[in-house]
Amino acid sequence: MEAVLPDPTRFAGKVAIVTGAARGIGAGVAERFAADGAKVLLVDLLPEVLETAARLGQVGLVKSVTDRDAGETIAQAALKAFGRIDFLINNAGIGGSKRLLDSDDALIDRFLDTNLGSMLRITRSIVPHLPKPGGRIVNLSSIFGITGYPGTTAYAVAKAGVAQFTRQLAGELAPDGILVNAVAPGLIETPMTSGHLQNALYTRLMVEGTPVERLGQPADIAGPIAFFCSDDAAFVTGVVMPVDGGFLAARHGRI
Repeated sequence: MEAVLPDPTRFAGKVAIVTGAARGIGAGVAERFAADGAKVLLVDLLPEVLETAARLGQVGLVKSVTDRDAGETIAQAALKAFGRIDFLINNAGIGGSKRLLDSDDALIDRFLDTNLGSMLRITRSIVPHLPKPGGRIVNLSSIFGITGYPGTTAYAVAKAGVAQFTRQLAGELAPDGILVNAVAPGLIETPMTSGHLQNALYTRLMVEGTPVERLGQPADIAGPIAFFCSDDAAFVTGVVMPVDGGFLAARHGRI
């Protein structure tokens, strides 16, 4: 399969914020947007984000999305560095949830706040700075926010909330010309999922159940996100797009 070549004119003059961008999907998204000509603010709790940003020739910010001042801090960092904000990619999140009966209050609060609450707060701070029309917001949901999977209750509920947040915000912001969409990744090979791949049951259900018969890569998610921010998606809003190798459509092993 040939890689899609970057177009350095696609997002020339545009500025993107990508949260959770130190590694994994977020780093892949930042790399794609930079290759397509955008200036990118990479945000992450991990100091590694500064190295990732430097490698891409972009700007990094070490900040936890759960900090109550995160939205305004991120907005001001982007404006200081680049003078504008066009795209917000809400990617930051955590994995490793449990069954409900094994989930204490701290775990539930942590997943709901990190994977959903922080997204609402950051978006609230960024929206006033987006161009009207022309602003784009892309949220990261999950196939587990669409279908059930045992042992992921707080994570799955938060990701389902992201999907509904996307639809809700799309309706609210469309009159201003700001479009809001989401991608729902399947199993993507990242540092966050590496531990799960050691679980034989998880591997059998997820990897063998994906019709395209391979793990997804961060670039597989970055492409659809770039599409949502492009002029090709000027009439697309409120969509939650599974990017899962066919898992939700026809999960099965080789027949």
